[in-house]
Amino acid sequence: MYQVLYRKWRPKTFKDVSGQPQVTRTLQNEIKAGRINHAYLFTGSRGTGKTTCAKIFAKAVNCLNPIDGNPCGECENCKTIENGNMHDVVEMDAASNRGIDDIRDIIDKARFTPAKAKYRVYIVDEVHMLTEQAFNALLKTLEEPPEHVIFILATTEVHKLPATIISRCQRFDFNRIASDVISDRLKFVAEKENVTITEDAALLIAAVADGALRDALSLLDRCIALDSNITADTVRKASGLAKRDYLFDLANCCINKNTSKSLEIVDSLYNEAKDMARLCNELIDHFRNLMIIKSVKNPKEFLVMSEDEFENAQTQTDYLTLEEIVYIIDILEQSYQRMGKGSSNRTELETALVKLSAPELDFSMEALLARISVLENAVKKGIKVTSTEENKLVKSEEKAEDKNAVEKENLQNNFEESAKKADTSEIENILNPKSVQNNSISDEKVSSIQNSVKKQIDYEEIYNNATPFLQWPEVVEHLKKYSRTIATSFKNTNAYESGNYLLIDAESTMPFELLKVSTQREKIREAILEITGKKFNLGPYKKPEKKQEEVKDPLDTFTEKLKNSGIEITEE
Repeated sequence: MYQVLYRKWRPKTFKDVSGQPQVTRTLQNEIKAGRINHAYLFTGSRGTGKTTCAKIFAKAVNCLNPIDGNPCGECENCKTIENGNMHDVVEMDAASNRGIDDIRDIIDKARFTPAKAKYRVYIVDEVHMLTEQAFNALLKTLEEPPEHVIFILATTEVHKLPATIISRCQRFDFNRIASDVISDRLKFVAEKENVTITEDAALLIAAVADGALRDALSLLDRCIALDSNITADTVRKASGLAKRDYLFDLANCCINKNTSKSLEIVDSLYNEAKDMARLCNELIDHFRNLMIIKSVKNPKEFLVMSEDEFENAQTQTDYLTLEEIVYIIDILEQSYQRMGKGSSNRTELETALVKLSAPELDFSMEALLARISVLENAVKKGIKVTSTEENKLVKSEEKAEDKNAVEKENLQNNFEESAKKADTSEIENILNPKSVQNNSISDEKVSSIQNSVKKQIDYEEIYNNATPFLQWPEVVEHLKKYSRTIATSFKNTNAYESGNYLLIDAESTMPFELLKVSTQREKIREAILEITGKKFNLGPYKKPEKKQEEVKDPLDTFTEKLKNSGIEITEE
């Protein structure tokens, strides 16, 4: 009968175990030194070598000729345990033997000395599945077992184990196996199986396996069934993955706002029987890669990509800001979570792509921030934004905001517009009594201009009397509870307090765009209220203009000093 690869190539010694040196080295040293514990706890995600290490340990402690802490693999005990015929080594699945009676059976048999081996070893897999009564029954035996008994408990969910069990065991944590380690193991196995595998294919399998070597070998098995020359395309066909080219194309559609093209790509993939939920998840991973490239100095350490793919990904990040990437991931995550709960998975993915390709259809604050970020990025690069795009942004903002609230509390109106609209010539006419007597200007106009003058004077006072607002960093930190994106926008800004006004000083225009939106203004005010207990009017900060001091002639200054000292000066 054919034996699957993950069983056929299961490591026989500790040195063959991939990616867990912190475990294998310690176990080897304990066996060499004879410091063998009575109970071990192996915990970690699936496919990382917990059961494998437990079996190797069981062979090593019972081996007749151990070599450097490893089983020799040649003696009678090693061969019997390897074949599963050793009655003194018991492997038990707690998922199907989880009751108190099963544990009592172990306790009863543990009293007897081993028939052939030195130690009676109990390997309990998925131990977190045991019932509470079973755990309680195991406690005393686990704490003080007979000298010839060793318990090895393995679990993927250590948090479900009682603290009383964990405290009685020596714990080993198995890490997810690194992609390059999995790739090397796959190439080794492929060579032994007389098949060829490309570097890209090995890395792609490693990425799909997500740190589980067993899953990687299972996928390699499927690939071998398709073709003995394994390429990245073979892996995609075997796993149902979307080709990475499609991921880059879909990302380009989001960057270029090409709705039609993105839907055509989805339709093509759907007709090829690609799983839409998997495709959505792959897209999330793709934009996660872009986020890493945008955020980390040495991103290659965090990514599983070929050189060509890495270069293409870097190119795409040049056209996206970090805010946009995070927004895209959020939209795709929402779509992925809704899949299987309502409409078809295809519809959910298409809706998400339409939102990303046509942001004017999304009126959420995250969408508005992403669009503002696009405009800022375009300005920095010297790209001229068309009037059509500007109109779309304005229309969407008008729909998202309460117009009356904006008119009443709009930042620019409160602090600048009234002063700017005042006409100097008209103000001079107001100051001329004849103009008023001759009714050359209406009373309404007079009142409006007088208010403008008054406001202008008031704002000068506000700016001149402003003092640093020391609690501003605390307010920005508090905003993270509402939105990390908004809190990030106010990072590296300063604030000044003047009466009931809070003036914000920022180099970027992003914070002031946020303040124009009534809902965001209120959230910021609420944050300030919670921190200070005061409610402020918000506005931009303007540094007071320094008055130029009149420069005196040095000769005049010297002459004045002489006069003050009583020296008479005559002018000729």
